[in-house]
Amino acid sequence: MSTLALSTEQRPSGRSFLLDQLKAFACLLIVLHHLAFYGPMSDVVFLAWPRLINELYDHGRLAVQVFLVCSGFLTAASLQKKSGLDWRQALPMVGHRYLRLVIPYLVALSATVLVTEWIRPEFNFASLSATPDAWQALAHVFLMEHLLGMESLSAGVWYVAIDLQLYLIVLTSFVLVNRFVARHTSLRANRVLWQVWLVLTLVSLVRWSLKDDLDIYGLYYFGAYGLGLLAFRARQSRIPLKGWLILTLMGLLALWVDPRWRVTTAWGVALLLAAAPERWFALPAVPGLWHKGVQRLSRISYSVFMIHYAVSLLVSAVVTAHWPESVLANALGMLMAVLGAVLAGAGLYRLTEQSPQDWRHWGLGVGMFMASVALAMKMSD
Repeated sequence: MSTLALSTEQRPSGRSFLLDQLKAFACLLIVLHHLAFYGPMSDVVFLAWPRLINELYDHGRLAVQVFLVCSGFLTAASLQKKSGLDWRQALPMVGHRYLRLVIPYLVALSATVLVTEWIRPEFNFASLSATPDAWQALAHVFLMEHLLGMESLSAGVWYVAIDLQLYLIVLTSFVLVNRFVARHTSLRANRVLWQVWLVLTLVSLVRWSLKDDLDIYGLYYFGAYGLGLLAFRARQSRIPLKGWLILTLMGLLALWVDPRWRVTTAWGVALLLAAAPERWFALPAVPGLWHKGVQRLSRISYSVFMIHYAVSLLVSAVVTAHWPESVLANALGMLMAVLGAVLAGAGLYRLTEQSPQDWRHWGLGVGMFMASVALAMKMSD
């Protein structure tokens, strides 16, 4: 999740708390969605609270739209001073983004693969992925598993690949616009760039995102991501009303073409980020426990997202082994899985995101992951 992977240094100065609230809320919602979607604890809880589980199952995934819009907003903020960007500057930026995304991802996948294989003999959960092989593992290392039609080894990891694709699309458009404007000196690079992003966003909203066979590509999701880019533009504009009007018309057009909760959610978040008062972004002078907790959860949200599936499998195995038909035990199990994911995410954050994210640590992560896959294959014999 790009919004999950961005550091504090990349945020617009003094403008983070609203984004932190959105990220923290979306983080918890996506964990609950996966608990409802994959079971088995939610299957038991459904007997007592069918509406709650159905809502989490059907609409919890809207958290992805929140992440996409926030990601676009933060990406625009981080690039606003990158005028004159060329390939020599852009390629290291892509590499850095890949490392930030993949190092926590590899450690979390290592845990997920081993937990899955450990519980498989006793618990035949429908959500368990098959034992991976070496080629599948390599595809995951390079975020290619969905492009190659391979099964994912954990819940939600497709988003990591989409995040990198979206970032690459933005940087590529930035570089190409700079090269184009260098040959047409009467044009302003900044204005052309935003026009390109506006067109990409609009086409994605009304065309690409309607084609389900494109959902393994970043262009499918660029509508929500682009709304975040444009929301930042609206805040920075000397005529903010113009930016708000563009966002409003784009959302109305997309909903007129095909009314969807995905678009409604992304549009609403983009309008909020574009129009919210400055005080909503800033922390109070003396932050309380709520503010500190939200900031902390926002900071570790990417690691929580990466590790939560392994935690949910462990908790599900324990609850299913001892209280397979107890609604109360399974409901408490779901809550414990959320709490456990947050605690495990904090540990993963300290282990990976707070450590140097360089190619040496990437190599260690790849080695750990491949060793875990080899051990899982041995366990399955």
